[in-house]
Amino acid sequence: MSAPEADSATADGLRLRADSRVPYLDLEHHFPLGSTTAVLGPNGAGKTTLLRIIAGLHDSGGDTRVNIGREILRDRGHRVPAHRRGVAMLSQEARLFPHLTVRANVAFAPSAQHLSAAVVRERVEKWLEVTEVTDLADRKPAQLSGGQAQRVAIARALAAEPRILLLDEPFRALDVDVAGRVRALLRDVLSDHSRITVMVTHDVVDVVTLADRAMVIDAGRRAGEGPVGEMLANPVNDFVARLAGLNLVSGEWDGVAVVGAGVAVFGTLAEPVHRHQRATAVFAPDAVAVFTSPPADTSFRNVFTTTVEQVVPHGDRVIVRGRVGDVTIGAEVTGSALLDLSLTVGDRVHFAVKATAVRVY
Repeated sequence: MSAPEADSATADGLRLRADSRVPYLDLEHHFPLGSTTAVLGPNGAGKTTLLRIIAGLHDSGGDTRVNIGREILRDRGHRVPAHRRGVAMLSQEARLFPHLTVRANVAFAPSAQHLSAAVVRERVEKWLEVTEVTDLADRKPAQLSGGQAQRVAIARALAAEPRILLLDEPFRALDVDVAGRVRALLRDVLSDHSRITVMVTHDVVDVVTLADRAMVIDAGRRAGEGPVGEMLANPVNDFVARLAGLNLVSGEWDGVAVVGAGVAVFGTLAEPVHRHQRATAVFAPDAVAVFTSPPADTSFRNVFTTTVEQVVPHGDRVIVRGRVGDVTIGAEVTGSALLDLSLTVGDRVHFAVKATAVRVY
């Protein structure tokens, strides 16, 4: 079946009410036409289950509804099978048909839609060219590198001209340089805003380069959603804060500090917050100073004593992480500072942050 154009039937986008018992997922969301939404959350939150429900590959057993515009893909009395939904899924494994050439792999979906030979040929040539794999057309998948195979997988997915494109960490298995080139290719493809794209990722680079909106899932429920910039600047949970490279402490605003999770953080209000209202303190790792003994500088309103749990290279700098109460706090230091401090995992340290460097939402 050929995928319909973005007419009045799809102009409203994808509306989803997901009710899955196993794995647990309970949320309602609208994905606008032309949008790319990054779905974020810790392992086991329900992200892949969400993709499988949209694709028609998961029988949730609950009151699940999936609509594209006025067209019903799934409700209590109606279920459109996966192959008729106009959905394509791209994962970290290319999963090309090993016995078919690159050209035949790309031609598979439009051929299955019973299109004319001329239309199939036109689509195949178009996507081979867009993904820059025309010169590989006669090769078998075993003759391709990881990056080449993923490019072919993108061409195969898009040759179906899907109404909905699902991306499940498509760059995770690729080397950094290769992932960057494939990501740039996909960014160009998505720039035409002709489809609905839903992307699961753990990489903030994917989020900021490909997505315009983000949705956070935590323990099977939607924890927040909005434009990417807002979601990363104001993370709704510890997972998103780490993804964005920020520290986050949630609790209750007592008038001068956010108190919760076994820690109190003094900060500056970024927006009106009432006393006893739930609030979140956010600060960057490079605002955190590290000392091996309590700092004498009284300008540090926040001083946290912790044990070093991780020392992680971060470009030309290093992130030192430790638990404070129930949250993990990261401090960014230079390599030379790390040597001067002589820090290793298990050492006792003091993280210090000025209140002016902490924003409270």
